[in-house]
Amino acid sequence: MPQDAPLERLLDFLRRSPTPWHATANMAERLEAAGFRRLDETHAWQLTPGERVYVTRNDSSIIALQLPREPLTALRMIGAHTDSPGLRLKPHAPQTSAGWLQLGVEVYGGALLTPWYDRDLGLAGRVHVRHADGRLEGVLLNVDRAVAIIPSLAIHLDREANNGRAINAQTQMAPVFLQGGESADLDRLLRGWLAAEHGLDGVEIVDFELGFHDMQPPSRVGVEGELIASARLDNLLSCFIGLEALLESDGSQGAVLVANDHEEVGSASACGAQGPFLGDVLRRVNAQLGDASEEGHVRLIQASRMISCDNAHALHPNFPEKHDAAHGPALNEGPVIKVNANQRYATNSATAALFRTLCQEVEAPVQTFVTRADMGCGSTIGPITATELGVPTLDVGVPQWAMHSIRETAGARDVEHLTRVLTAFVDRRELP
Repeated sequence: MPQDAPLERLLDFLRRSPTPWHATANMAERLEAAGFRRLDETHAWQLTPGERVYVTRNDSSIIALQLPREPLTALRMIGAHTDSPGLRLKPHAPQTSAGWLQLGVEVYGGALLTPWYDRDLGLAGRVHVRHADGRLEGVLLNVDRAVAIIPSLAIHLDREANNGRAINAQTQMAPVFLQGGESADLDRLLRGWLAAEHGLDGVEIVDFELGFHDMQPPSRVGVEGELIASARLDNLLSCFIGLEALLESDGSQGAVLVANDHEEVGSASACGAQGPFLGDVLRRVNAQLGDASEEGHVRLIQASRMISCDNAHALHPNFPEKHDAAHGPALNEGPVIKVNANQRYATNSATAALFRTLCQEVEAPVQTFVTRADMGCGSTIGPITATELGVPTLDVGVPQWAMHSIRETAGARDVEHLTRVLTAFVDRRELP
């Protein structure tokens, strides 16, 4: 299978980003390596035309800005989200049954639960510790080896298992963690892992936000490597593609990449798309490089465009009836414009026309998705961002299978297709 540098970078990013906090840290690392300067929201900002900066909030959402050398009059915005459905530990997680220490979990987002069974599970997230001098510090933890599993019930004990049954997340999803373990063992193990990963000895664990992740690494699949299989493709794939486009652009135009946390649970948080993060940042930037008046802010937003990137449902070969016959996107056939008359997606004919023009200019294929009229439709940060800011927006995404599963599948060639289109968007001098 031929090596492809962007795809290798993608697989590495997916592997090293088991949580939104890790994804944000890895994106920040690449931005700094490319010359972006980190800003702190609690400090006064001094911005210079032409420079590149970024800022994070809650360590799980990130905004990167490419500031134009010319007066700030419009921004090319790319949106994505850093979170994915999964299993998060409860605050008092330890519980015992049949001689095993298990960890109680909460289901984060709309996760497909069945694929979590019989998987090698690692543990990762953010831990806040208290040092001996009383100082609090938040650190990332990634136990990058299998420490738990959720075993299936044998078919001999559940003859109806293949006929479909409901899964009780409270009683049937607690991962098996340690034989003969006690509640105190979780704290002991966490402190040991923190010492091994960060050299933190003698700290007290005050609180944590931890979740399980699949230890099977991302991979190329298919006879010709035409597929990518991984956890968290929804929506780290869009985060990666947006970042690649920003870094590949020529740097001449004002551009924004925003990757929010909490999309999978509604986006209503300080760092989510429904929160003030992006608006706060844009007002501070416009105050220094544009027209700081309220009228000037509105003019900037209305002259800008947002492409919200979140993966789309590809036509499944085993379930073709789940798609509208005229709107079944195929893997490796280009990015998908997502349309919904009830505004579950933010696309309208004007913003779709811009995207189709970009695809035509770079000779990239483009597809369209509309859900069946007799089925409900999901949503994205697109309508939320459009509502909060008023910026003209459209929703697009790479087609994929098994959305919200512990392991999802997308087309390898679509990564290049969408990266090329978004790079052209960032470089485009005139916005319609």
